[in-house]
Amino acid sequence: MAQADEWLLKMRALGASDLHLFAGSPPKFRITGDLHPTNEAVLTNERLREILPELCAPQQWENFVKESDMDFAYAIPGYARFRTNYLMQQFGIGCVMRMIPDKMMTFEELGLPNSVLQFVELGFGLVLVTGPTGSGKTTTLASIIDYINDHYRRHVLTIEEPIEFVHQHKQCLITQREVGLHTHNFAAALRSAMRMDPNVVLVGEMRDTETISLALTCAEMGILVFGTLHTNSASKTVDRIIDVFPAEEQARIRTMLAGSLQGVIAQQLLRTASGKGRVASFEVLVGTSALGNLIRTAQTAKIDSVIESGGKMGMQTMDSHIQKLLDAGTITGEEAYLKAFDKSKFEKHWSFSVEEDEEAK
Repeated sequence: MAQADEWLLKMRALGASDLHLFAGSPPKFRITGDLHPTNEAVLTNERLREILPELCAPQQWENFVKESDMDFAYAIPGYARFRTNYLMQQFGIGCVMRMIPDKMMTFEELGLPNSVLQFVELGFGLVLVTGPTGSGKTTTLASIIDYINDHYRRHVLTIEEPIEFVHQHKQCLITQREVGLHTHNFAAALRSAMRMDPNVVLVGEMRDTETISLALTCAEMGILVFGTLHTNSASKTVDRIIDVFPAEEQARIRTMLAGSLQGVIAQQLLRTASGKGRVASFEVLVGTSALGNLIRTAQTAKIDSVIESGGKMGMQTMDSHIQKLLDAGTITGEEAYLKAFDKSKFEKHWSFSVEEDEEAK
């Protein structure tokens, strides 16, 4: 057993999502969003050079020593998988390991709106799941892929760095490719995808112009593409995709995106009122001809109005979902205020005055 397994095996009992091992600090667990140190000794660089090579292959460790960064998946059979990142920092080596649940959560367990079902029924187009790091995007996408796997006969291709949730063949043929292990990068895998006859492609990271352009091309070719971005809202997601490109290419990307974007699911995690867990809140944008026109004519500032008026189509704003969670007693008023986009709607629930809050900023 690897030495780090002792900490990893404690995570489920503690309700921890992440384990942090950094030279210059004791081991720490992230529990309901906050870091909690253990009572163990401060880790040294020498100690971590004993512990961390046990979690990866010798060639992977050699590559890390050369590159100073590495992402991979580590598994304890019968217990859990962990998305793992090795890095170098000012005191030496660092490592973050995120627990991947051993089963896919259902839409109901995640609290996903019913309107999300319309995205899995699509035959083509681009659907984006967005949110800050640690907001549950990977879990949401795993649930969507699992639903497709249960209900449709399709070829599903995932491109990830690293592979996190492992999908078994059910109704679908599932092909999972890991960047760095099965393909050089996301763009290379997307170019190959066009020759692999997929119905659905999941792109783990849309981080550069080539990957985004190829994802849009796949969507135009009749493939249903799911991707992720680190944006907080639907309108910011559209702007981010366009702004990544040079000015001379933005008109072309607007046209492609206007014809391909079928939906955006933006999400974040909020502390529950009990303080014993977190719950997701979602914003949902559904692709319409009106949305396409706004994207094509560079009027993305009006997207929020489209969401507010699109309730009958399954759209919802982030703040409206936060209000529902507050009304149900799932979250506190203070948490609603902290996570709301328009904080003026939740000022009455904040325990401090707005003036004091502004001074604190």
